[in-house]
Amino acid sequence: MFLAPNSLPARLGLLAAALLALAACQREPAPAPQESASAAPPVNPAPIDDQPAENVPPATAPVSTPPSAAAGMSRFDGYGDLRFGMTVDQAKQAWGGELKGKPDEPGGCYYLQPIWGSNPRDFGFMVEDGKFVRLDVGNDKEIAPGGGKKGMSADEIGKLYAGRVETQPHKYEPKAKVLRVADASGGVLVFETDGGGKVVRWRVGIPPQVDYVEGCS
Repeated sequence: MFLAPNSLPARLGLLAAALLALAACQREPAPAPQESASAAPPVNPAPIDDQPAENVPPATAPVSTPPSAAAGMSRFDGYGDLRFGMTVDQAKQAWGGELKGKPDEPGGCYYLQPIWGSNPRDFGFMVEDGKFVRLDVGNDKEIAPGGGKKGMSADEIGKLYAGRVETQPHKYEPKAKVLRVADASGGVLVFETDGGGKVVRWRVGIPPQVDYVEGCS
């Protein structure tokens, strides 16, 4: 059946539609959630795992070993940068300064000395056949390889070079001794004592020159 627009059911339908439309227009959208200025930290933050699994000792600066009291320039194979067997020119270059001394005859035995030296038996480099073969020391400043030095007793030398010392009588001085220490390198260290058993001089070099009791005399 057809309903006229001015009929009661039609008017009620139109009124209901108008109320629904009005309600829809007045409904405001819910506000969007605003982000907080600063996000709250998580209750239990995960630990940052940037460390190795194993225990690592704390970093330490390199520790330099203090020099031994037995350290010195002399060696079983030479002195400083000088090596037994070097030619005179090589020895002078290794020394780096002026060395005085010359042979009386070609190939003869003589001593090279620093310019401040006065007695080669106190400090001198023996040369024979044009080669550096021995160091002589008669002062108490230089230290022999292994720690021996002038002024020590024969007993002290025996303890420093335990099991390696060959004791011989001195060729010229009564009761004096010669304490000979051979090294695997081929070098030999010789201490001379006085009659009271104190070291008065020492030398290091290669045979046969290291065993010359009179030096180059």
